Amino acid sequence: MVSSRSVFRRKPVELIATEHEGELSRSLGLWQLTAIGVGGIIGAGIFALAGAVANQTAGPAVLVSFLIAGVASAAAALSYAEFAGMIPKAGSAYTYGYAVLGEIVGWFIGWDLLLEYTAIVAVVAIGISGYFGFLVEQLGVDLPAWMLGAPGTGEGHVVDLFAVVLCLLIAFLLNLGIRTAARFETFVVAVKVAVVLLVIVVGFFYVNTANYTPFFPFGVGGAITGAATVFFAVFGYDAMSTAAEESKDATRHMPKAIIYSLAISMVLYVLATLVLTGMQNYREIDPESGFSSAFASVGLSGLATLIAVGAIVGILTVMFTFMLGVTRVWFSMSRDGLLPRWFAKLHPVRRVPTRVTWIVGVASAVIAGFLPIREAAELTNIGILLAFVVVCIAVIVLRYQHPELPRAFRTPAMPWVPAIGVVFSIWLITFLAPLTWLRFMAWFVIGLIVYFVYSRRHSELEP
Repeated sequence: MVSSRSVFRRKPVELIATEHEGELSRSLGLWQLTAIGVGGIIGAGIFALAGAVANQTAGPAVLVSFLIAGVASAAAALSYAEFAGMIPKAGSAYTYGYAVLGEIVGWFIGWDLLLEYTAIVAVVAIGISGYFGFLVEQLGVDLPAWMLGAPGTGEGHVVDLFAVVLCLLIAFLLNLGIRTAARFETFVVAVKVAVVLLVIVVGFFYVNTANYTPFFPFGVGGAITGAATVFFAVFGYDAMSTAAEESKDATRHMPKAIIYSLAISMVLYVLATLVLTGMQNYREIDPESGFSSAFASVGLSGLATLIAVGAIVGILTVMFTFMLGVTRVWFSMSRDGLLPRWFAKLHPVRRVPTRVTWIVGVASAVIAGFLPIREAAELTNIGILLAFVVVCIAVIVLRYQHPELPRAFRTPAMPWVPAIGVVFSIWLITFLAPLTWLRFMAWFVIGLIVYFVYSRRHSELEP
């Protein structure tokens, strides 16, 4: 008989913070961590979602949508920051849940994130592939139909080959070692931010303030509904926090990197949406390529093409951040014995989990190559929101159970700030489609079987 005590056993925070030191290479500085966070946050939010929400849901009040989503995300980010400064280990929400709420809670959050993060990598790859196909057509190159999309997405489509190659390329990059991979990510993020700043600065001179009226064409409710949509564009720091064990000084740098990455991204989101809805009436904004269409509408078609290229480069960094996240969660779960320790094997020189990285690369490539983007997208979101709920609850519980533990960063206005994160995340979960819930429950049941058949018996905490 399984006792509740055994499944809710907890690994002490002090033990987690000191064990396995030196296994992963501590190579990341503050700004490299921040770049990984920005890389995970800024992507489809600016280049795709902003235009769609402005056109269909909120109008110029898309600015308010991003602000609401940013406040809600900040509540979770501050909770992550407290944990990251206290438990500088790989695993993020999985590790935090394990330490505070018990093994089975940590297991299910980790199990969910394995699917969610992998699916996000695949969805982003499919999205980039679409931009790539568009640019190739603009150059007058005709590619074979069989390689342009998943089965059922178009006549003659067999596989989305470019999306497959992208997934494998990111896996290859991560296997080069965290130092080399982070340098590449930092460079690409710098290019992305430069493109966004160019959009903001040039677009500012073409703003017509008349386009801001009416500001709430769909009512205040439209802006709130828009917040539920764009919320998924304002996280990414959660995946970045899985790299805590590879930070040179995680206790000091991780909390700062989480806050900096969200703050930088929110400033860029707000300025970009102001320019977008000021350049073009919200009714005329292209839902799929808002900024490109806005610049083309004022005669800057050359810059519109540059923005499309920037979108491809920018969204690529999202793949990097989330593949990094899923491999570190998987590595951490395997090292704790909840999954076979074979997966936790590190490369002897580069000190990265090579095996799980290639497995995730291949799995995301299969999803991206053979599933339409809508079906792939339905695998995402719910696990991340549940992770937010767990982290926000755990930070409250730990603050009151063990106030004496040293904390490099303390979440302000305890317990109200984490409580906002819990409420908003649960509210967003109610917006998810029934099919998402069914797939989540199926994955949940599989995880339940794996835990009781294997994980509980092989856990490091098993006597």
